[in-house]
Amino acid sequence: MRVKICGLMDPAAVAAAADAGAAYLGFVMFPPSPRSLGAEAVRALALAAPPGVVKVALAVDPDDALVELLAGLPIDMVQLHGQEPPDRVAAIRARTGLPAMKAIGVREAADLEAVARYAPVADQLLIDAKPPKGATRPGGNALAVDWRLLAGRRWPRPWMLAGGLTPENVSEAVAVTGAAQLDVSSGVESAPGVKDPDRIRAFLAAAGRAGAPANLRGPAPGRDAGDDSGHDSGQGPRHGHGRRG
Repeated sequence: MRVKICGLMDPAAVAAAADAGAAYLGFVMFPPSPRSLGAEAVRALALAAPPGVVKVALAVDPDDALVELLAGLPIDMVQLHGQEPPDRVAAIRARTGLPAMKAIGVREAADLEAVARYAPVADQLLIDAKPPKGATRPGGNALAVDWRLLAGRRWPRPWMLAGGLTPENVSEAVAVTGAAQLDVSSGVESAPGVKDPDRIRAFLAAAGRAGAPANLRGPAPGRDAGDDSGHDSGQGPRHGHGRRG
């Protein structure tokens, strides 16, 4: 089981996530989010992260200027959480030289048809709840996917389950969906953007009980992994981890 703690904003939260065994650390670069950071803040937190943890920058429909910033940051993966079409995902991946994780919002089974469009160009997929009408953020809304829609699914790319996960429901989420990677943000907070170390530890512990040990790190599964279950295959991203900008 591999866990991503997203929306980290300060060194204490980064340390709490890493110490608890998170495999991925997520940094949001989207101003409408209460968890948004600027490029220099992301740089400082990424450089402070321990070796072996995958550092992920989240962007929403990034323009070329933001893509240039991403290309210069000491991160290991870009998460695209907007309406980026497949050709834009491929272009961002090529420009940054980084693996790309593409988020797909899901409310009903038909929404999963997008997997076929993005699997050829993304290294990983993130399945999140589709935001409610009028929402200002495409994710981080504490809404859960209907887990039954994901039961028994197998895809040609590693995938991660997001949306409304908490220490209290993560075991059920894994049991229903079979997810081998999990993304959590608001579910381990005491207030928007304020990570709670106790809830981080509780989430990692519950995730570990639900699947393989939660502190399994090593290379992140990527598009060359040849594994459609979402489990770590032992293959890493194209450029490895710990890149320095």
